[in-house]
Amino acid sequence: MSYYEEDNSGKILLAALAGAGAGIIAGMLMAPDKGKATREKIGSAATKYSGQVGDQLSKYGEELDSKFKGYIEKLEDMGLTGSGSSLKMKGDWDTAKGKLKQQYAQLTDEDLQYAEGQGDELVGRLQNKLGKAKSEVVKMLNDL
Repeated sequence: MSYYEEDNSGKILLAALAGAGAGIIAGMLMAPDKGKATREKIGSAATKYSGQVGDQLSKYGEELDSKFKGYIEKLEDMGLTGSGSSLKMKGDWDTAKGKLKQQYAQLTDEDLQYAEGQGDELVGRLQNKLGKAKSEVVKMLNDL
């Protein structure tokens, strides 16, 4: 089974940019208006399209990020990367906090503050407080 997926988003974006550039050049060559009016129109069109391109780039960036995380998880499942290289919070965090406080009395509520998407901050605080490596802390949290 192959995990390779062809991603044509870069090609689509490049084609859109090339088309927009060709349209601008053709518009300049066939412009019925004087230079100043044409430049103003080009400026407003460029502003409009730059916002759209920025939105598309942001969307593609988010897609790439989610795909990358999925690939990392697949590699971990296949045993090709070290266990504990990414945090997978599952279950009730309050229960997990209680277990951690029982095991490590020096941990405070502030040390164990966790919000969705802020796993790296939690791991960093626990690394500092417990003096453990990142992979050890991640594995410990995943095992809870």
